[in-house]
Amino acid sequence: MLSKIHNDAEIETLTLWLHFSQMPGIGPVKGAKLLQNTSITELAGYSSQQLTRLGMTTEQISFWQSISLDSYSSSLDWSAEPKQKILHLDSPDYPYLLRQIPGAPLLLFVKGNASLLNQQQIALVGSRRPTRDGCEAAATLSRELSQHGIVITSGLAQGIDAICHQTAIQAGGFTVAVQGCGVDHVYPAKHKRLAADIVASGSVIISEFLPHIRPRAEHFPRRNRIISGLSLGAVIVEAAERSGSLITARFAIEQNRDVFAVPGRFGGVSAGCNRLIQQGAKLVFQTADILDELQIYFSSVSSNESVTSSTSEDVTDLPFSELLDNVSLNEVRSIDELADASGLPVQEVMTALISLELEGIILSVPGGYVRTRSN
Repeated sequence: MLSKIHNDAEIETLTLWLHFSQMPGIGPVKGAKLLQNTSITELAGYSSQQLTRLGMTTEQISFWQSISLDSYSSSLDWSAEPKQKILHLDSPDYPYLLRQIPGAPLLLFVKGNASLLNQQQIALVGSRRPTRDGCEAAATLSRELSQHGIVITSGLAQGIDAICHQTAIQAGGFTVAVQGCGVDHVYPAKHKRLAADIVASGSVIISEFLPHIRPRAEHFPRRNRIISGLSLGAVIVEAAERSGSLITARFAIEQNRDVFAVPGRFGGVSAGCNRLIQQGAKLVFQTADILDELQIYFSSVSSNESVTSSTSEDVTDLPFSELLDNVSLNEVRSIDELADASGLPVQEVMTALISLELEGIILSVPGGYVRTRSN
C-alpha cells in the first residue's frame, strides 16, 4: 500500500522524521537547532563523534542509530490512507506561517484538506462555558469571517471553539481544528460527529502527536501555540482570568501575531478578555474591526454588522418543534440525546440549538442544554 502513495525516498525521509521526533530529550526547539545546518538525511549518516559534537547524549545517539522501518510502519500506513498526510518541517506543504514560530512542530499529522493550512486563517477561541452573548459573538464572527474567505482555526473544545468550527461549515467556509491528542481520537468525545463533519466538508483536523496518542493535560498548551502560529491573528471570545484561551493569546504575542478580544461584562467569563484589552489587545465590536486591522479585503459580503447581531437564518426554517419537544426546563439534555430523541441529524440539531440559544429560548449549561421558558 505504501508504494502506491510514497516512493522509497519519501518512505525513508518520513521514517527518519518519525524517528527523530520520538528521540528522548529532543523537542521541537532542540530538534530545529540540531537540524539548523544539516538535513535529516545527512544526520542519518553522521558518526557517533559527529553527533556528539552536535550536542547529542549517548542515549540519544544510541536511539538515533537504532532506527527501524518496522517501528513506524503503523504511522506510515496511516499516511497512505486517503485524506491523511504527515507533514514534516521540510515538506513543501508545511504551513508557512507556522514554520516561522519558535518551536514549530517537527511533524504535523493531517486529516482532511491539507491545502487549507497555507490559506489565510484567523484563530477564534474562548470559554468552554460561554454565555449567550459569547455564543452569539462567536457565531457572528465565524460566519462573517468565513464569508470573507478566511479559514477559521480553533481547538475543537467545548463551547466557543465548537461553535466557531460548526458555524464556519454552515456558512460554506472552511475550518482548521487543532487537537491536543492524535487525530484518530476526538476530545471531547461528544465532538466525534463534528470532527467527521469537518473532514467531510473539505476542512481539516491536525495534530503534532502520533495518531494513536490520547489526550493529556500537558498537550493542550502545546496545541494552543499551533492555533496561534497558523493564524494571522487570534481573537478571544470570552475568557476568565485563568482561561486556557489566554495561553493562546500569550503565544500569539510571542509569535508577533495580532491579538483581538471581544469585551464583556465586568468580571466573570469576560474578565480575561477585558484584561487583554487593558493590556493592548484590539477591541472587537464587529467583524470589520478584525479585517481592517489585518488589512484583509474581500468583497463577498458586507462586514459592518455588530458582533451582537443575530444570525441571518430564517428561524421558521429550523426544526424547532421536533427539537424543543425534547428540551426540558429542569433536565439537562446533551446534543446526542436530543438528536436521538428528535430523530434529527446531529448537524441539524447543532444548527437549531445555536439559533435557539441566540433567541434566548434555550441555554447552554455544563453537560448540554435546558429550556429557559415553556413557549
